[in-house]
Amino acid sequence: MECKDVLIHLREKNGLSQQELADRMFVTRQAVSRWERGETLPSSDLLKKLSEVFQVSINTLLGSPRQLICQSCGMPLTDDIMGHDAGGGINQDYCKWCYDGGAYVQDCTAEEMIDFCTNIMVKEQGAAPEKVRPYLQDFLPKLARWKKA
Repeated sequence: MECKDVLIHLREKNGLSQQELADRMFVTRQAVSRWERGETLPSSDLLKKLSEVFQVSINTLLGSPRQLICQSCGMPLTDDIMGHDAGGGINQDYCKWCYDGGAYVQDCTAEEMIDFCTNIMVKEQGAAPEKVRPYLQDFLPKLARWKKA
């Protein structure tokens, strides 16, 4: 789906007219109309505001051009499981089980996260622990949360 189609869908799903959305965004109705016709894209600041208004990621607004993953546990991210910042806005870097309210939910080390994820993948997906653990030991240190450590 292209950005223009996503914007139309979200606006209609939320029962907003172009004018009502324009008023919330502090832009003209014509600006919203140009976005929905695909003539222009909202600026990065407006994309952030649209993300807050519709409670979806900027990635979703742009038509999901890339797969987002949690930068703590590696889980694929969708709008319904994204964590939230302290102000309530969506955090596009973490799932709600790793980060919420502007803070990490789990106070753990990378090794403890590997143990936790291994157990989940074995239990929920029937994965072989001897394959999962080495994969996670290689993968998790590349994620933003663990690069800092």
